[in-house]
Amino acid sequence: MSLNVAVQMDPIDRINIAGDSTFALLLEAQARGHTLYYYTTDRLAMRDGNVFATVEPLQVRDTKGDHFTLGAPERVALEMFHVILMRQDPPFDMNYVTATHLLERVHPKTLVVNDPIHVRNAPEKIFVTEFPDLMPPTLITRDLDEIKAFRDEQGDIVAKPLYGNGGAAVFRLTRDDLNFGSLYDLFATTFREPWVIQRFLPEVKAGDKRIILVDGVFAGAVNRVPSEGDLRSNMVRGGAARETELSPREREICERLGPSLREKGLIFTGIDVIDGNLTEINVTSPTGIRAIRRLGGPDIAALTWDAIEARRG
Repeated sequence: MSLNVAVQMDPIDRINIAGDSTFALLLEAQARGHTLYYYTTDRLAMRDGNVFATVEPLQVRDTKGDHFTLGAPERVALEMFHVILMRQDPPFDMNYVTATHLLERVHPKTLVVNDPIHVRNAPEKIFVTEFPDLMPPTLITRDLDEIKAFRDEQGDIVAKPLYGNGGAAVFRLTRDDLNFGSLYDLFATTFREPWVIQRFLPEVKAGDKRIILVDGVFAGAVNRVPSEGDLRSNMVRGGAARETELSPREREICERLGPSLREKGLIFTGIDVIDGNLTEINVTSPTGIRAIRRLGGPDIAALTWDAIEARRG
């Protein structure tokens, strides 16, 4: 069955197709004969309870510098689509939240991937706290005394924005770091939300594993190794992609998460694991498809579309 598929994403002319998971999903959808349309969140509208967008027909090619063609824009009701891929990158701000509210109006008649209700209710650094026994010691707060007590107890810590992404504003602070007060002041004036404070895991130098689950089942993984002199392993921050296998502990983590992911309609999910410690569950716009495939791993784009088509079946 040919599906009408809309993708809600960031400007397509700015993506790096070599590592972009959304692009991999679009290539696979087109190869299966599905019809693609493209729009950005600023083209969404709701009138009298009906949700519309100004969309453009889309064709994609795996050619750097010439990777897409757009047709004439048209204003359409989103309920005309069989599937909408919600793939704009965070930050998970009020614009992101508003988009989930609008897409909620058409889901599940139009299958939104991932389910917008649970994307809204399961931001990556909060949803993960439902599994505290799988995590390193973690504190969510902006209270200075709480943070000081946590650092006294744990030693070296990592501080990061609760709704950040891509490794931005992630800091390691040692027990006696003289920058602690200045960093607290910087975070306090920059972010209105609480922050995530976790025990620093020195094993991160060996890699931060991105594990992809499709419909709650392990699909593939890549080990992201930080570049010299950097704490962050995100590939957008210079982390190097390496082949990897799952440890028994990592398989246990996947099995524990699977039922909850399926129940919430989180079809395409990326989790982050450092030395057997679950640190994030990424449900907004996970990446890793192309890196895993390039290293000889499975075709996760195909597995994802198998799961989508089964739900539309």
